Amino acid sequence: MSRAGVDPLRRVLPMLEVRWTRVARAVALGTLALGFSVGLAAAAAWLIARASQMPPVLQLSVATVGVRAFGTGRGVLRYLERLASHDVALRGMAALRANLYDALARGPVTRVISLRRGDLLARVGTDVDAVGDVVVRALIPAGVAVCVGLGSVVLVGIFLPAAGLTLLGCLLLTGVLAPWLASRSAASVERRGAAARAEVTGRALELLEDGQQLRVAGRLDDRLAGLRAADARLTRSTDDGARISGTSAAIDAGAQTLAVLCSLLLGLPAVAAGTLTPVELAVVVLTPLAVFEATSTLPAAAVQLRRSREAARRLVALLPDGSRDVSDAQPTGVRHTSDTLLDLDAVDAGWADRTVVEGVDLTLRPGSVVALAGPSGVGKTTLLLTAAGLLPARSGTVRAGDALFVAEDGHLFGTTVLENLRVARSDVTAQDAHDALAAVGLDAWLAALPDGLETMLGPDGADVSGGERRRLLVARALLAPARVLLVDEPAEHLDAATADALVATLATHARETGGAVVVASHRLTPLTVADEVLLLGAGADGSGPARVVARGPHDALLRDAPDYAWSAGQERAAGLAG
Repeated sequence: MSRAGVDPLRRVLPMLEVRWTRVARAVALGTLALGFSVGLAAAAAWLIARASQMPPVLQLSVATVGVRAFGTGRGVLRYLERLASHDVALRGMAALRANLYDALARGPVTRVISLRRGDLLARVGTDVDAVGDVVVRALIPAGVAVCVGLGSVVLVGIFLPAAGLTLLGCLLLTGVLAPWLASRSAASVERRGAAARAEVTGRALELLEDGQQLRVAGRLDDRLAGLRAADARLTRSTDDGARISGTSAAIDAGAQTLAVLCSLLLGLPAVAAGTLTPVELAVVVLTPLAVFEATSTLPAAAVQLRRSREAARRLVALLPDGSRDVSDAQPTGVRHTSDTLLDLDAVDAGWADRTVVEGVDLTLRPGSVVALAGPSGVGKTTLLLTAAGLLPARSGTVRAGDALFVAEDGHLFGTTVLENLRVARSDVTAQDAHDALAAVGLDAWLAALPDGLETMLGPDGADVSGGERRRLLVARALLAPARVLLVDEPAEHLDAATADALVATLATHARETGGAVVVASHRLTPLTVADEVLLLGAGADGSGPARVVARGPHDALLRDAPDYAWSAGQERAAGLAG
């Protein structure tokens, strides 16, 4: 069923896994804390007015103790309310991130792959925080304001019903009108602010990671100018938000003043008529000064609700069909079968707006070793992503078992070598890790590390070379339980001999374990180990999507495919020259 018309915040809220009993406890504690503030104001007003009449001191003792109790209790209860509300918020943010990561890992990558890294970082960071804040900064303050406001109206109404009604009207003014105006004004401000924050994050991350390359390419000044412009847009958005807050504060101050003046104007005739004592008049007039603390947070709560909804909209854009639904969904065009390890039947692979490779047929059985060859940009990676189920096939059928895509630039975590390998399988032992690293030619590298498998790697493997990264990623893939490995450019950043040995290792692993491997490689020499090589190239008219222009064993392609033979010859010549 389509969910296009559903409020994005309502779609994301279940992913917070909020326990509403915890929310109710936070509201109750907040109500008590503000209730003590109102009680403090009322008790202090009564005490001051009554003390001015110079009664016996004992008549003031209860009020004196009450003032102290309200003052002390207010701080304690406020602290407990903060603990309870932030417990709800932080638990919710952690659950939302876990559910979001799970949905992204299980779903197709079409919504994510087109995002800049900085934008994706902003969504799983700042936007998740903004959605989690809806509980502590919007829902809980609203619940507290309703409870305290109604209680205060009843309290004032007991002394002077007309003053109670006036207080109710002023509370509605600041508790409904001000938030409504703030929400309307914040609609475009929050949208522009969210976009500007994402752009600032993305541009800053690009400068931090690629600053030297940009300087060499002469594009650093342009990128810095873009960052300044994005920061200026963010500043303007923040200034617009400050004006909204100022307007809301002015409405709150005006309503509070109006409530006090109305209470005074209604109370003086009541005192003159004898229906209200002077001491009670002090309570009626001064109590509203504390009551409006409850509603003063509502304009900010309305803005937060708008901000959280905008953040939720950006999170929903990452998900194919809402929240949890994606975890159980199969990508379009993928069917699982136990007959073969992988079968592509007339598959067209591509992105939402275009087909990159068309008409691919491929069957993998236990022990199969297949290679994809072709020029850069022809669509080898796109075809692997489709075979892995990470991209839905644009047409045709993918029948896949347990396939693992091994990306050329896969992530290394800022933890030990062993824990990086355990990403593939949590029960990897030290011996398993040694064997896998030796298989990819990293045994000498491991021996040179100060703490062996317990050596810490820097964030994203910043302290390993490109070739070491590639082999670590392949070693991790060899330890994975997946029976089909789809490996993108395993020979990248490696010398010829090491690259050829790594491809041979993948082939041996597939044949010894009864699995299968598909290797996308720009290097042709090691493809002698493949059972079949699929050469991708432009269609017959030289334009449009790529297709399989030749296929067969490496030696057969050297004989029958001129383009393949020419590329292999160039590769040999480059090797001899080196």
